[in-house]
Amino acid sequence: MPDLTAKQEAFAVSFVETGNASEAYRRTHDVGTDTKPESIWSAASRCLGDVKVQSRVKELQALARDMAMVSVGSLTEELELARVHAMKDEKGASAAVSATMGKAKLHGLLVEKAEVTGKDGKDLVPEAGGARDLARLIAFALAKGQQASK
Repeated sequence: MPDLTAKQEAFAVSFVETGNASEAYRRTHDVGTDTKPESIWSAASRCLGDVKVQSRVKELQALARDMAMVSVGSLTEELELARVHAMKDEKGASAAVSATMGKAKLHGLLVEKAEVTGKDGKDLVPEAGGARDLARLIAFALAKGQQASK
């Protein structure tokens, strides 16, 4: 089967992420603010109706299912098995503690903290200029968001 165009691939990925063809189309195509919802729906429906796109969506959904199989539950079970195994060894206390801490982090009971302000209490916002600074801004925003949710 022929390869997808970049827009078709992006549409398929966005559709799997959102479950909404119209939203996927808005995210991946040049849609003006004055574009009628019916036009977006129609174009999104045509994209989703393409056999190549449908095939890719099915592939991506299968990948997502496989990734979901590694879940909080399965990881918790693995860590618990490691903890139990470590406790059987008289020198396994450190490994058992590590497994317990891993479970706590996995379940959001233990959150690692990072300083996102300077010594004067002001935000550490880098000046804009290039991809590296953009990455810093994104990391900063994510850190501030995590801090605000506590």
